[in-house]
Amino acid sequence: MRRPRRLVPGDRVAVVSPSSPSPADRMDAGLDVLRSWGLEPVLMPHARDLHERYDQLAGTDADRAADFTAAWADPSFAAVFAARGGYGANRMVDLVDWKRLRECEPKALIGFSDITTLHEAVALHLGTASVHGPLTTWSAFLADAANREHLRLTLFEPERVQKLHAPGSRAITGGTATGVTVGGCLMLLVGGIGTAEHRADLEGAILLIEDTDERPYRIDRMLTQLGRAGWFEGIAGIAVGSFTDCGPYEGVRTVLEDRLGGLGVPVVEEFGFGHCSPSLTVPLGLTATLDADAGTLVFAEPALH
Repeated sequence: MRRPRRLVPGDRVAVVSPSSPSPADRMDAGLDVLRSWGLEPVLMPHARDLHERYDQLAGTDADRAADFTAAWADPSFAAVFAARGGYGANRMVDLVDWKRLRECEPKALIGFSDITTLHEAVALHLGTASVHGPLTTWSAFLADAANREHLRLTLFEPERVQKLHAPGSRAITGGTATGVTVGGCLMLLVGGIGTAEHRADLEGAILLIEDTDERPYRIDRMLTQLGRAGWFEGIAGIAVGSFTDCGPYEGVRTVLEDRLGGLGVPVVEEFGFGHCSPSLTVPLGLTATLDADAGTLVFAEPALH
C-alpha cells in the first residue's frame, strides 16, 4: 500500500459526509478541533445537506460521491476527514470516479464505522493505506481528549504511536503474527462480500473487526459468513476491538471463542478500537506485528511518511 504523507500545521483538509448527516453544532465543534491543530478544514459543498426523502443520508448519493471525488482529486487537500458514519457509504461508493482518483497522489482518509466501505475501496481501487480513526463529529471524539490526541499524533507524529497497546485486552488464542492490517466494522465488511470491494484473499493479513448494536447471534452469523467466504484461510491473526451495546459481553465472548478460537492463529479481544471510548486510532494497509498475549500491535513503519 502507498502511504500518504503526514500532516503539518497549515495544511488544508477536506471534510466530507459520505453517509449520514451531522448536527450543525457538532459539525462546527469538529471543525474547531481541526483548526486547533493548525489545520484549515474545508467543508465540501454537500457535507451539510439533508436528502430530501431520506433523512439518514447527507445529500443524494451522487452529491456525496462527487464531494469525495473532488476532495481526493484536489491536490491542495492533504487529507480527507469523514464527518460521520451512520449509513449510506455503500450507496455512493460505486459513483466515485475511482479511475480518475488512481492518477492522484495518495492522501489520508480518516474515519470508521460506515466509512469502512470507503477504507476498503481506497485500499482495493487506489492501493492506499488509510486511518481507522474517530469521525470529526463523533461525540466521543469531541468529549474525550485521549481520542483526539491519539488521532492527532497518528496524523502529525506517527512515529510516536507505531506501537499500540491495549492493556485491557485478552488473548483468545495466544501468540504473535505479522501481516498487513485490514478491516473495520464487521457489518460493513460482510456487506462488501460480492461487491467491487470484495476481498477474495486475506492471505497473511491481520484482520481488525469491531461493531456496535449487534446481538450475539448476528455477530455469529457475520463471522460465519466471513469464514464461508474464505476470509480466514491463510489469515495471520485477528484483533477484535469493541462490541459496544451488543448485550452482556459474555455472550459476545462466547461467539468470538467459538468462531475464531479454533483458527490456529493469534486472536485478541477487547483491543480498544471502534465504537468505544477511549478508542485507539489504527492504520489500515500497513505491516504490523500482533502479540495477542501482550496486547500490542506494532507497526513496521509510521502510518504516514
